[in-house]
Amino acid sequence: MPTELPDAEYRSRLRELRGKLANTDADAAVWFSATSIQYVAGFEHVQTERPVCLAVTDERIEIVVPRLEVERVQGVDRIDAVHQYFDYPQGRPIEAVAEMLEGLGAERVAADSDGAPGVMGYDGPALSAFVDVETQSWVSRMRWEKTDAEIDLIRESAKWGNLAHRYLADYTEPGAHPATVSQRASMEASRAMLDTLGDGFVENVRGDGPAHAGYISAHETALPHGHTPNQRLERGDVLITGASANVDGYGSELERTMFVGDVSSEQEQYFDLMLEAQDIAIDALGPGVPLSYVDDQVWEFYEEQGIADLAQHHVGHNIGLGGHEPPYIDRGWGEYDHVDDADREMQPGQVYTIEPGIYTDDEGYRHSDTIAITEDGIEWLTYYPRDLESNVISG
Repeated sequence: MPTELPDAEYRSRLRELRGKLANTDADAAVWFSATSIQYVAGFEHVQTERPVCLAVTDERIEIVVPRLEVERVQGVDRIDAVHQYFDYPQGRPIEAVAEMLEGLGAERVAADSDGAPGVMGYDGPALSAFVDVETQSWVSRMRWEKTDAEIDLIRESAKWGNLAHRYLADYTEPGAHPATVSQRASMEASRAMLDTLGDGFVENVRGDGPAHAGYISAHETALPHGHTPNQRLERGDVLITGASANVDGYGSELERTMFVGDVSSEQEQYFDLMLEAQDIAIDALGPGVPLSYVDDQVWEFYEEQGIADLAQHHVGHNIGLGGHEPPYIDRGWGEYDHVDDADREMQPGQVYTIEPGIYTDDEGYRHSDTIAITEDGIEWLTYYPRDLESNVISG
């Protein structure tokens, strides 16, 4: 049961990144994105108003962190040196980055952005005020295709997400409150996950646990990104569920449309249409298939059925360290000049959520499954039952 990326993955990533750096006139590669820093060096942190910056040269990896992260980052042995500032704004983080780069002999850098992102009120100077900067998106592009080790972690996430979803269905009943059902299901799945994996699970576990499940309920299901209202479940409710688990930063996506009690003929009709749309999308997947083609197939089905006005989003997106990653299964994918011809097609190693949805004025219908593109087809990573009968809560 893999729960952590092997060190060989990081060595491989560094070799590739150093190869890209060697093909530029930059002296160092620099990242401010928290996800990119985790991908390159394995240091996970929450991006706040306190910037963190990772620098890679042909020989060294160094990092600038606020004082409160020093002890945490010192445990990452693949980082050669840690530089610090006390806090923002008194610590002047970009100046600290400039000093680190000067020590590395880096007068020109290839950076993921010209300075730290403006989150939580951060408003610091540009990095180009101190060194020459050319921008790059190397890590963002590398993350599109997952290695076997990364897919193993997503597969493990899907296993525990499936258990969390099973608990969610078991605890759902008329009169229950969505928040407490979600908390109970997430807790039970997290407990089972931690008990089973034991000390081999190295994830920094937060209070809410590594596995989670919940749902959009009541009138909010008519909104693709609806919330859970302060309203107890009632017979006749439609639910759109969601479940996943964090395994070394990687996640999966499992969603189901479920019903509390009896299902009306109209609800069954919309459920069947949604399920057929997902079948059409999944049948179209595969290596070398244009991403726009998959979305087109679903849209043609919507138009044939006269329900195109009930669609509010594309078929799906890549997933991994981020809940939403490019490329996107969208009819417009590839229309931009910066997208190469090869990047317009699905490639082995890419992992997608497949989630076409239908939304009426009153309620929504959406399944989502996580599916990997392989050399000769696809692999389902999520596996909770999709049929109507399995998704009706009796009681």
